[in-house]
Amino acid sequence: MATKSLLKRENELANAKRQLEILSGGDFANGELPTFKEKLREINQYPLKPKALEILQINVGYMCNQVCEHCHVDAGPDRKEIMTRETMQQCLDVIRTTGAHTLDLTGGAPEMNPNFKWFVEEASKAGVKDFIVRSNLTIIRANPKYYDLPDFFKKHNIHVVSSMPHWTRGKTDKQRGKGVFDMSIKALQELNSRGYGMPGSNLRLDLVYNPSGAFLPSNQEEMQKDFKKALLEDFNIQFHHLFAITNLPISRYLDYLIASENYEDYMYSLVEAYNPMAVQNIMCTNTISISWDGYLYDCDFNQMLGLGVASKIKHISNYNEAVLNNRDIVISQHCYGCTAGAGSSCQGTVT
Repeated sequence: MATKSLLKRENELANAKRQLEILSGGDFANGELPTFKEKLREINQYPLKPKALEILQINVGYMCNQVCEHCHVDAGPDRKEIMTRETMQQCLDVIRTTGAHTLDLTGGAPEMNPNFKWFVEEASKAGVKDFIVRSNLTIIRANPKYYDLPDFFKKHNIHVVSSMPHWTRGKTDKQRGKGVFDMSIKALQELNSRGYGMPGSNLRLDLVYNPSGAFLPSNQEEMQKDFKKALLEDFNIQFHHLFAITNLPISRYLDYLIASENYEDYMYSLVEAYNPMAVQNIMCTNTISISWDGYLYDCDFNQMLGLGVASKIKHISNYNEAVLNNRDIVISQHCYGCTAGAGSSCQGTVT
């Protein structure tokens, strides 16, 4: 079992290296386009340094009940990488002592980790200010064993951040699979019935929009108005905020760009939309990302590329926040995605 696990990780790192070579090749290597490092030097931000840590983002596994075409995690039902209870316990030890105010659980579908509820219950006792679970919504309706999730989330005052590509069936199902829209609508209605997303409610429900093609997201505020209007009128659904997130050229989305012959144009669009003001608030400056096997990264995008933190502290088992706060942040060409236009992070736009 250990040999198979090691081989799987070696294959993942080989694929990540291949993707980095793609991102660093072509016009960047020929000097026709500036590298992200050069852009940071222009504004005296290289090397990029962290600010005060605010967010611990923990990926508890790559397993998911969906196979979305834009997924930078390459998550799906066939992924077996799942955080063990031992690694979760190491995370809990850090959660109890960290200066971060936000705990952000992601996947895959984090709810599919067999120890998910135990972990949430234990982490809730640490009293973090904002406890986020990133749900794809359909997991709530995927199997009777998940039907109690809305009540479970409410019990622990979980901040639910949910994927919702569009307010129409066609565009949602095209990106995430047939039947996803109807299941998502049902899940949102169930969350609303528990008080989630309702005006004045402290049960926070936010939606996440990712573009379905090779283009950047539109204005987040205007999109939020459109989403709120359509979902309320058509389905009597309410939510608090919409986060518009730029798709980064990583994993499955990179494969899509290459297969559709949009890779070069998309990279040009990211570079041309570069906004130096967005650099000040990109998520790698206030976040530590923890992988399913406990390794540390500056963000979950670096995690998918195998770009570990530039620090002697590499794993959650020897976590030292003071040492990590003095590291240089690891960057590459995909970082243009977080600084394009209004900027992008797991909390939406940054400027």
